[in-house]
Amino acid sequence: MKERTRILLIDDEESGREALALLLRNAGHLVTGAASGGEAAQHLTRDKFDIIIADLFLPDTNGIDILKNVKRDSPLTEVILITGHASAETAVRAMKEGAFDYITKPLNVDELKIIIAKAVEKHQLLSENVYLKKQLRDKFEFANIIGASPAMQQVFALMKRIVKTDSTVLITGESGTGKEIVAKAIHFNGARRDRPFIAVHCGAIPENLLESELFGYVKGAFTGAARDKIGKFEAASGGTIFLDEIGTMPIQLQTKLLRVLQEQEVERVGSTRPIKIDVRIISATNLDLAEEVRKGTFREDLYYRLNVIPLSLPPLRERVEDILPLAKHFLAKYCKEMQRRPMTLTKEAVEALEGYRWPGNVRELENVMERVVALTEADTITLHDLPPNIRQESLTRVTERGVDLVKVLAEIERSMISDALSLTDGVKARAAALLNLNRTTLVEKMRRLGMPL
Repeated sequence: MKERTRILLIDDEESGREALALLLRNAGHLVTGAASGGEAAQHLTRDKFDIIIADLFLPDTNGIDILKNVKRDSPLTEVILITGHASAETAVRAMKEGAFDYITKPLNVDELKIIIAKAVEKHQLLSENVYLKKQLRDKFEFANIIGASPAMQQVFALMKRIVKTDSTVLITGESGTGKEIVAKAIHFNGARRDRPFIAVHCGAIPENLLESELFGYVKGAFTGAARDKIGKFEAASGGTIFLDEIGTMPIQLQTKLLRVLQEQEVERVGSTRPIKIDVRIISATNLDLAEEVRKGTFREDLYYRLNVIPLSLPPLRERVEDILPLAKHFLAKYCKEMQRRPMTLTKEAVEALEGYRWPGNVRELENVMERVVALTEADTITLHDLPPNIRQESLTRVTERGVDLVKVLAEIERSMISDALSLTDGVKARAAALLNLNRTTLVEKMRRLGMPL
């Protein structure tokens, strides 16, 4: 059901106030009346209003003062001023102080309805915007990033210092370690949190389009440039631009980026007019940029400009303590998305996850959890529900937790016998031959391992 708009109507003329209140109620609004600024102040202390309609001249105050107080205490509330003594000077002053609109007596009811409808729309958009920004801030709070391991605690400690600065940051780490999440956390916990966060994946944009994507272009700059277009740097002005896969940027564009960092201004493609910008740059790479500098594929001066504050993210294999909390988080996420009951992991499944090296890091772990939620019928995930590569590696690696060798060898035997039986359509004699065993030896092993005969 659509929420009704709450309106506070302030007018010292009782008959006019009641008549207008009746019209607004008939239009579906919740209306509260007040005859003075003092009475209005009492209502504003107790209740929240979406729109305030106030007479400019009241016995104890004026509409401009009401407007100022409302905008100070409730910036999202829209204020419409009404008066029988209109002047261009008063109208201009009201609009400068933040009034949504200004209407004169005698009221044109149809005009007022249109103004209220527009004010309601603006209020809803602003409220939604504030709500979404709060959700983003909450989502990227440090406390919501999973990482209890010592390696991640060091990262968080550095991030807490970084958010207090406006310095350029270079995030390094293997693919899938969460570089963009960390960049967003720095932005949404810093001074620029209410301004744009613009992400550019340099490696995903064709080389011939990257320059115009970053810096924009003017009409006629190239075939197909039918109008001016701002680039990502201009779009991010006041906020943060995140340049992911910065190591893939062509050398000629690196020169232009260096100038942006030095001058804090951009030039659109096809133009020589510099445009001032105010933007924080956070870049990320899975390459060793120092090595790229030595090879001549990355500019040394740009590297030092980007690497003011280096932040290195550890691979998942170096933060084993975080694997189970992350796995549980992704399980809960995909169970909810797929409308399944909560799922759990057996001890053997957890040990396999923690024993795997995770070359794809957190992204790979998330993909595995999505897969098992989709494909596992039971609510408990066992070792055999995990992908073969994870099962196999867990059987052949010794970790700091140690290993039950007898159990591991039994698992290897069980897995190989199952494979052999599958290849021979369950014919034990042929399966035994594949395993270089006698049939009786195979049957005895199956009996000992608890496998169906």
